[in-house]
Amino acid sequence: MTTGVDRSQLHQIIAGLTEGVLLIEPDQRIAWANAAALAMHGAADLSELGGTVEAYRTRFTLRYRNHHVLTRTPIERVLAGESFDEVVVNVRRADRPDFDVMQRIRSLVITDAAGQPDCLVLIIADVTAQFEAEARFEKTFNANPAPAVICRLSDLRHVKVNLGFLEMTGYRSEDVLGRSVYEVDVLADARNRDLAITRLHAGATIPQMEACLRLPDGGTRFVIVAGQPIDMGDEPCMLFTFADLDLRKKAETALRHSEERFATAFRLTPVPTLLVQADGLAVIGVNEAFARVFGHAGEAVEGQGLDALGLWSDAAQRARFEADLAARGSVLGFEACLRSRDGIERDCLVSAESVTIGEEACLLAVLQDISDRKRSERELFEAIEAVMADTSWFSRGLIDKLGSLRQSGTPDATAPRPDLTRREGEVLRLICRGLGDAAIAKRLGLTPNTVRNHAAALYRKLGIHRRGEAIIWGRENGFAV
Repeated sequence: MTTGVDRSQLHQIIAGLTEGVLLIEPDQRIAWANAAALAMHGAADLSELGGTVEAYRTRFTLRYRNHHVLTRTPIERVLAGESFDEVVVNVRRADRPDFDVMQRIRSLVITDAAGQPDCLVLIIADVTAQFEAEARFEKTFNANPAPAVICRLSDLRHVKVNLGFLEMTGYRSEDVLGRSVYEVDVLADARNRDLAITRLHAGATIPQMEACLRLPDGGTRFVIVAGQPIDMGDEPCMLFTFADLDLRKKAETALRHSEERFATAFRLTPVPTLLVQADGLAVIGVNEAFARVFGHAGEAVEGQGLDALGLWSDAAQRARFEADLAARGSVLGFEACLRSRDGIERDCLVSAESVTIGEEACLLAVLQDISDRKRSERELFEAIEAVMADTSWFSRGLIDKLGSLRQSGTPDATAPRPDLTRREGEVLRLICRGLGDAAIAKRLGLTPNTVRNHAAALYRKLGIHRRGEAIIWGRENGFAV
């Protein structure tokens, strides 16, 4: 047996260790414990440990991490002559429900000169903080909606998988855990797979890269995958995290198809159309109809400012158009005179709408050429004016019908009404009835010159130049009765 002096020296050596040390005699007595071992059991002195292995077992309950009670405690195992490098157990005291610690225990057998067991030693480390941190990590890992998998670097097998990954892929946890990264391949079709595999074997960070996971139902899922080395306990591992790209890929595909359809419709529409940037009005593209009607080929004008095309003949019209566009965000059927490349002026209806191409704000403008229609209208109006120059021999019904051809639409109720004198109103009313100057003069008891003077003042106030226009204005404003 070791002498008392030798045992005393042993006590002095181990008393200051941060690890807990229990000395157990072969007769099952707990002979000695250093301060660290007592603290790890919540004990003030050796007597609180029970004195013997049997008493220790009644005071302390030891369980594995899975909460199963140990059939043999580490003390009983070392008494049976069994040596072990490490066992992790949960230790609780029967008399203190709040006492709950995790301990890592290993054994040591001290023999005498004859090689017989003289002193049995349990070396204890308190790993409560480590396991609490791991429990918090596991709780966070499982609750994190971002898909994630952890693989052990020693054998590249998956040891943890969270709900986010299972929901994204359709795997069950048993399909993933214990399988290697090559069986459940989290780097499948990665854009830089060789680099990822090299970093994985080296335990180094794997940068973000696109990959395409193979799913258990035979489908695939586009993801961004990245790897970050971590330690699980003392075990080096790799944490793989994923961002689901499938919806984005589908959206990109739908957007590409939509843009292809837009480009086809833009190119083939028979109405002159151009696309410009909302900021700066640089030309993005023009269609074939625009090139044909206005003489500006797409390749020649793309990237140029809209001013360089010189489309607007009337600066005032352009200012009104831009004001309407700024106020409403779109313009429909704005009548304007536009100039082609060869200087020919064309009457057009201009419509513009704000659109987004990719992520760029743009304006889509449609220019409907109405020159032929306007020319026909002007010719018709001139013919009506020529006929109505002398209306004395026309019936009132015919005058009304000719006047109706000239109507441009419903009068604007909000437009200011000119302030006509009583006499001007009487002259206008008789003009609307088809009377000439002489007949009006006779009806009102005036000279023909006076009637012509009233008519001239009337034209100035109405902003017109012809008798036919006066008849139309009068009909629209209640003077034809």
